[in-house]
Parts: sequence; structure tokens; C-alpha cells
Amino acid sequence: QFSGLLGTVYRRGNLSFTPDGNSLISPVGNRISLFDLKNNKCETFPLATRLNIVCVGLSPDGSLAILIDEEGAALLVSLIGKCVIHQFHFQKPVHSVSFSPDGKKFVITKDHVALMYHAPGKRREFNAFVLDKTYYGPYDETTCIDWTDDSKCFAVGSKDMSTWVFGAERWANLIYYALGGHKDIIVACFFEENSLDLYTISQDAALCVWQCDTELDGLKPMPRKDAARENSAARNDDEFPEESKGEEIHGKANPNEQEARNKVKYSRVAKYFFNKEGDFNNLTSAAYHKKTHLLVTGFASGIFHLHELPDFNLIHSLSISDQRIASISINCTGDWIAFGCSGLGQLLVWEWQSESYVLKQQGHFNSMVSLAYSPDGQYIATGGEDGKVKVWNTSSSFCFVTFTEHTSGVTAVSFTSNGYVILSASLDGTVRAFDLHRYRNFRTFTSPRPSQFSCLAVDSSGEIVSAGSQDSFEIFIWSMQSGRLLDVLSGHEGPISCLSFNPMKCVLASASWDKTVKLWDMLDSWRTKETLILNSDVLVVAFRPDGQELAVAALNGEITFWDHENAVQVGSIQGKHDLQMGRKELDKITAKQAAKGKSFTTLCYSADGQSILAGGLSKFVCIYNVKEQILMKKFEISCNFSLDAMEEYLDRRKMTEFGSMALFDEGGGGEDAVAIPLPGVKRGDMSYRHFKPEIRVTCLRFSPTGRSWAATTTEGLLIYSLDSGLIFDPFDLDIDITPDNIRKKLHQKEYTVAIIMAFKLNEKKLIQEVIEAVPSSEVDVICSSLPDLYVEKILEFLASAFETSCHLEFYLIWTHKLLMLHGQKLKTRSVKLLPVIQFLQKSIQRHFEDVSKLCEWNIYNIKYALAISQQRGMKR
Repeated sequence: QFSGLLGTVYRRGNLSFTPDGNSLISPVGNRISLFDLKNNKCETFPLATRLNIVCVGLSPDGSLAILIDEEGAALLVSLIGKCVIHQFHFQKPVHSVSFSPDGKKFVITKDHVALMYHAPGKRREFNAFVLDKTYYGPYDETTCIDWTDDSKCFAVGSKDMSTWVFGAERWANLIYYALGGHKDIIVACFFEENSLDLYTISQDAALCVWQCDTELDGLKPMPRKDAARENSAARNDDEFPEESKGEEIHGKANPNEQEARNKVKYSRVAKYFFNKEGDFNNLTSAAYHKKTHLLVTGFASGIFHLHELPDFNLIHSLSISDQRIASISINCTGDWIAFGCSGLGQLLVWEWQSESYVLKQQGHFNSMVSLAYSPDGQYIATGGEDGKVKVWNTSSSFCFVTFTEHTSGVTAVSFTSNGYVILSASLDGTVRAFDLHRYRNFRTFTSPRPSQFSCLAVDSSGEIVSAGSQDSFEIFIWSMQSGRLLDVLSGHEGPISCLSFNPMKCVLASASWDKTVKLWDMLDSWRTKETLILNSDVLVVAFRPDGQELAVAALNGEITFWDHENAVQVGSIQGKHDLQMGRKELDKITAKQAAKGKSFTTLCYSADGQSILAGGLSKFVCIYNVKEQILMKKFEISCNFSLDAMEEYLDRRKMTEFGSMALFDEGGGGEDAVAIPLPGVKRGDMSYRHFKPEIRVTCLRFSPTGRSWAATTTEGLLIYSLDSGLIFDPFDLDIDITPDNIRKKLHQKEYTVAIIMAFKLNEKKLIQEVIEAVPSSEVDVICSSLPDLYVEKILEFLASAFETSCHLEFYLIWTHKLLMLHGQKLKTRSVKLLPVIQFLQKSIQRHFEDVSKLCEWNIYNIKYALAISQQRGMKR
């Protein structure tokens, strides 16, 4: 099942802090990620919209969220259950959404109207979204919303340079009219705490301060008769009587004196400008914290300002990058400020008082191309077209180091067998080795004449490094120890597409576009051991983890399996029909016809070698059973129609007599476009072109633990894992095996029988209860009496228990006794048990690193305290 998304931290849309202020919700394409800033963890929810998310509305209690995509389709999501509760379509693109502070209503802005809906409550309702009122007033598109603290009124900003104050209920002394004073689009509007006083901010970096002559308590409810008369008048003036719009409320741009008499009045008391130098820098986003009166504004140049209102005192003026700041959010305490930068895919959380980063994450600027798991499965290294190599922690989902030494796209990455060195090949003609202890590039391997390296392989000892060239058709071999070029292997007549070392022997397999796979013996003068001839250009080659079989994918869409010792083909899979290509916007042929020429570009064996993963230029990843040579399952990587090559059929609505609608660029410009302020000219950058990235899977890898696999795609780095907690999977079950009988045996102190019965029922919580009930003095005796089959099952349970349990020493005693007593027998089944052992090693290694850091810190503190006490003793 989908487990997480790494490598993408922010795309577009608004950032939202949870009500407790400790977590941040960020839209990543058509999904949302929750960043737990206290516990330093990230989680991507297993739900997705049809297109990219543009705005997120969070309920005041933090239990619900409304996700709205580019076309106005909305999902009501439970943040507790992480599931979709309701779907709704607003029919047009939505600019912003905001819940009222009391959680009873929410407002969305689209076109030139604001729509207020009853928020879904705790009682069950037939329809979660019930339209309450439709507010008219602005002439142009609405942009932003803010509520008063008591949920009585809300303000709406517009592109027509006006701001409107509307009432959530009808108030007798509140007339709905426009507040002007700006010369550009309204970016944000904010009410002061417990007041109707208002701040409005426009794109030309101007701030207007509006003072209201009435307090919130001074709003008078409208008598029922007058309200009923107004409602009927609004319905009579309805332009679309057949469409249900709830109650309609029309604001007045220029109310007359009689209407405005004895009503709430606004007066502008101040106007400030952020840029004294002139209009060279567009203000793009803003956030205001009412309790601390802190205003944060972001600009198109990557600069942000912190001001104290209402006096407009500048606290900070800093720069994040040279890219536009798309979204800003402040947490409930006012200490942390989150910035989203869509141009770089960057997410920052800044603690402004201590001037330090709480979180600083950035994905690859361009597509990810390759990935590699560390031997213990704890880290993933990724290489991208932006020339960066990033290392991600699989348990926290955060990137903790980025290497930027390459000057061109990275084509392949690999870990050495000890897990402390990462190697990367690049189109800049270098292979670089990075040290994970000191985080530095300590070796750079180059060829005698410049070559673009397309693939990379490291042998199991980590001593021999090989890279294949795209342009010279050669394979270069280096020594990791000395950094010297050992040999250049030539013989292929086409570009080298893939290299793979046999995990058990020092044999290198090289695949090429010349329709051959060559096997090179590294111990016997680098000579060709065997040449396998295929019917089509070879794209990828992979050895089974035990080294006994070789899988080869060719351009004709066929996967073939070889006994490489005897150069005999033992099986094949025709996979081109399973790829199921999507149709690009500008394709003139159907998806079915396009799929005939497609093939798999990446292969990977599972940790036990029984299955093989295959992916390519498609939204699907196929998993095949190698022995039966059948398709077991297809995983849909994405359902995001904001990407290209997702459509299966031609949409006739997008076709005109001149061709596809995708060919026409309206020149409206995107978020980064520069507005041209000329009368009669449509705003936007006329050179702007719309670009849709194509969905593809560039690399697949199985985790050494066998519990998960990862794929680098257009969406980012996706991880799929076995979610055993949701599945009832009994083993060798009998009629007498029930939870009551297991607890009875436990009460009778028959621990071994109770453990075997618990594993037969295979309920994780029950297994944990039984094992934790065993006294530590009895562990030795029980481990020696366990059947071999259950030793493996207990080791697998211990590996998963280490990740969540706090009983560290108790589980370590179990692990130690099992390995000491059954080590020799386990060694005979080492190939089969390798994923379980590596899973166990990963869990223990993580705890070892955490505890060792804590111990080092405590030793340092004790030494420091002793040194100070000795100094004081000497002074006396």
C-alpha cells in the first residue's frame, strides 16, 4: 500500500498550521503532507485529488480539512482517520477557502462571488456542504478571506482593488460597501483582534489601515420582518432562477447618504508602503498574527519582511532565495513562520525570535532520475536532473544532506556494501564518491577523454567502481581505494544503457543498444565471459539477489530471464500490454496504439527474488511472479490529471477545428508572470508558456528489508510498504486457538505454547501482549524450546516492535538469545532470511544511533560539570 511521498515538500497552494501549532500541512501536487515539527517526522496522506491542490481549508479543531483542486473539485477529509468523507464540485476554480473561528460556517471565493456554506458538524447529515448565502459585490475575481474572531463578519479582497466587509448574519447597522484606497490587486486582508478594524495589503506593496467606528458588540441584529422582505427582493432579482444559490446578498459600491446614515463606517487612518525605491517588486503573499500584531509579507524576489502593526515598525527584512514566495503561514503561538516557494519546491519554517530554522527542506528542482537504498534500508539516496544527490531518512521522510558537486544531471546513484559511501554518475563526465560520516566528496573518478556516464555499478566488496558511457560505448573501471582507472572495457557497438554486478561473484553484466548483454569477469583480466544476444535494443539488466539469475528488459517490451552461467534463456514475459500508456495532450494516435512501441526502462528483483518490479513511461508499475511468469498486480503511481500522458481516451470537448486546445496559449501567465499595466490589455506575460510534465517511472528499488519498495517518478519519490496492521492473516490456525485460550495458557505460565498459539492467530497486539508477559529470566529457556519455523517469525516481530516500543532492553535480550541459540541453523537459510535480518539490523541501528548521541551528550555534560567543580575547588 502507498506509504509515503519523499522528495517533494511543496508544490503550490496555501500552507496551514494545525491548531496546536506543532504540525504543518503542505500541498504536494494532488496530495497533502503533514510535517510534525516537534517529533521531526513527515507523513503523506493516502488520498489524492484529481488535479493539483490549490487551496486547503482547515477546521478550527483540526479534525477536518477541505482540499480544492485546480478545477474546483473539493474533498472533505478527516485528518484523524486520514480518509475522504465527502466529495463536492464548485464548478469553477476556487481562489481561497476559510472556516469561521467557531467552525460552523466556511466561505469559498470563486469568480466575483463569495459563497458561505454550513460546515459539516458532528451530527450526521445527508449533504456535508449546504449553501447558506451567496455574496455579490466585487466586479473582478475575489482573492482572499479573513474572519472576525467572533465569526460575525468576514472580509473579502478582490482583483478590482477593493475589499468588502460582509456579515455572516444580517446586521441592521452594517451596510455592505467597498473599501478602496489601493492601486493594485488585493493580496490579503486581516481583521484586528476582537475588532472590526481592518488591514488591507495590495500587490504593489501598499498597506491600508482601516478604523471602524463600531465595536463587534455594537452590531445590531436585523428584525425578522425586514430580513424576510430583503430575502424575497433578492430572489425576485435572481438572474438564474433555476439554480439554487441559497440566500443572495448584494453589496453596494456607492451607497447614498440616506442608506449610510447610522450605519457602520470605515475610515482610512494610515497608508504605508513596503518598497520606498519604487514598484519593482511584487508583494505575493502575507500572513498576520492577531495576538502579537505580527505582519509577515513575502515578495516575488524571495525577500520577506516582518512588521509590527499598527505602527508599521520593521523587525526583520531577510531573503530566502531569488524565487517568488508563494505562501506564508504563522502558527498559533506566533513563534514559527512557514514559507512555501513553488519555483524551487522549497518549504521553510523559521523561528523569527531566535532567527533559526525549525525546518528547511527542498526537493529536486527537476525530475528525479535514480535512487538507491542503503544496505540496512534506513536511508535512500536520489539523483536528479538538477545535478544534486540527496539522502533521505526513511523513518522521518526528511532529507538530511544534499551534495551539489555535479555540474550536470545525475544519471545513477549507488551505495557501497558498508552503507557509508554513496557513488553517483553524471553527464558532466565524473563519478563521485561521497562520505556519509563527514558529508564530503572524497573521490572523483574521471575518464581519459570526456564521456557522458549513463549508468553505474559497484561490486559487493565496494572496491571496484564501473560506469558506462553514452557516447564512446565503453565501460570504465576504477579502484575505490586508490581512485585510479584500472581498465577501459570496449566491445559494445552502441551506448551502454545499464550495468549490474552479480551480488555473489565478481561478474559485471553490461547492457547496450547494440542488442547484446555482455558478462565480464573482473578477476580474470577483465575479459568477456559471455555474450547474450537479444532481438531488440537492451535497456536494463538486473541480477537476482542470490546471483543465480539475470533479468533483461528490451525495447520490444519483453522481459527475459537467463541462466547466465550456461547462457540459456529460462523464461520471458511479454509486458508491453501491461504498461498501459496514457495519451498525451498533443498525440494524434490513441493510447493503445502508442503503447505498442513502449517498453520497460527499469527493473528490480524483490528481496527474496521471487518477484520482479518493472516500470517505464507509464503511470503503472507492474509486479510479476518470476517462476510463473504472470502479472501479480499493477500499482497506479498517480491519478493526477495535472500531469501529461494520464488520459486514456481523446476528449472531444478539447478539440476544435484548428486542433487541440492544448496548442493554444492564452498568454494569461502563471503565478510567476509579470503583469503588464496597459489599458485594454489582458494582464500577464505574453511570453509565458504552459508546461505539463509527463508521468513516468524512472527508477525502481526494493528495500533490503523486503518490507517496502520505492519508485522515482514525476510526482517525487513514492514508497509502497506492507501494511500488516490492517490485514488478518492467520497462520496454521486451529479451532482451539482463541485469544481467551492464549491468555489462559499465559496465566498457567506455559509461555512457549502461548507464543506459538499467538503466532498462529497472527494478531500483532496479542503477540506483543504474550511476549511482554514473559519474565526476562525465562527468555533463555523459551528461546531454546522454540521450533525453527517460529524463530524466524519472532525475529520479524521483534524487528517491527523495535520501531515503536519503548522496551528496548527487553527486546534486545530476546534478539540476543535467539541469534545465539539458533544462529547456526539460521545461517543455512541465510538467503531466504536476509530481508528479515536486515529489517532487524535497520531497527537496532536506528536505536543505537539515537542512544549513542544521548550518551555522548551526557558524557560531555558530566565532564563539563566535573571540570567546573575542580576549578572552583582550586580557587578555594
